Amino acid sequence: MLYVDMTHPRETDPLLPHNSNYDSGNDGFKRLRLRHHLNTPLSTHHTDLILLYCYIITGLLDSSAVFIWGSFVSMQTGNTVYLGLGLASQISHPKHSSNSDAGGGNDDRWIKSGISIASFCLGSLIFGAFHRAFSPRKRWVLMASFGLQIACITCAATIVSLEKPSKTSALTWRVIVPLAMVAFQSSGQAVISRVLRLGGLSSVVLTSVYCDLFSHPDFVSGAALRKDVEERRRVGAVVCLLAGAVMGGLWARSEVGLMGALWTAVGLKSVIVLAWFTWREDGGDGAVQA
Repeated sequence: MLYVDMTHPRETDPLLPHNSNYDSGNDGFKRLRLRHHLNTPLSTHHTDLILLYCYIITGLLDSSAVFIWGSFVSMQTGNTVYLGLGLASQISHPKHSSNSDAGGGNDDRWIKSGISIASFCLGSLIFGAFHRAFSPRKRWVLMASFGLQIACITCAATIVSLEKPSKTSALTWRVIVPLAMVAFQSSGQAVISRVLRLGGLSSVVLTSVYCDLFSHPDFVSGAALRKDVEERRRVGAVVCLLAGAVMGGLWARSEVGLMGALWTAVGLKSVIVLAWFTWREDGGDGAVQA
């Protein structure tokens, strides 16, 4: 009979015993923690910084889009003016509309503006419905919202990278599709400002910000900036959008053009997704804090 000594270890014995029940239980605990982490409503404390950061992205995309495509992708007030000018040209000089200028350097600007407006409105409808369907401030909901925005800009950037449009590019799907996708995703930022209860920082417009900033009774004395957090937010919005516009203009005038601006926006929005993943959970601070 062969005798096997079980009291002494052998070279082939594992250093630690394998416990499948322990491993499966540990994996289950990790999944449970991740699920809880993703389903946690987030604190609104300092979320104004996220929206101010979004103003940089707005300036970046709008300045480069206007320079190359001739229309805005976020600020729809300007697009509405371009659309009105184009419609007026069509009505007053329909036979010569091909030679008319709807407000800037190419005769199809009003069509691009209309596409941008329609895409932005559609995006507002969809992003708004998405946030209403789920708890709007859950971590995964905010991450998914910006993830969809990133996906749209990535698709647009890919098309632009392959086609390399210019100011003189014909109005084909190579212009229409990326323009529509970037305008569509821009509405997501505006919806987020409502979700975070910071409607004054829509991240896509500045007209009301300028009005509220300069009409403040303590603006001239300078006391408003020292005492009022809303005033500091308004100044931050102006500075951030201006910085983004300068950045977008530099990209648009460089060799990489609109492509560089779009890929930069992808990187900037990816930072926001990471921020939401690490953002602290709601501790009952329902009100927006400074």
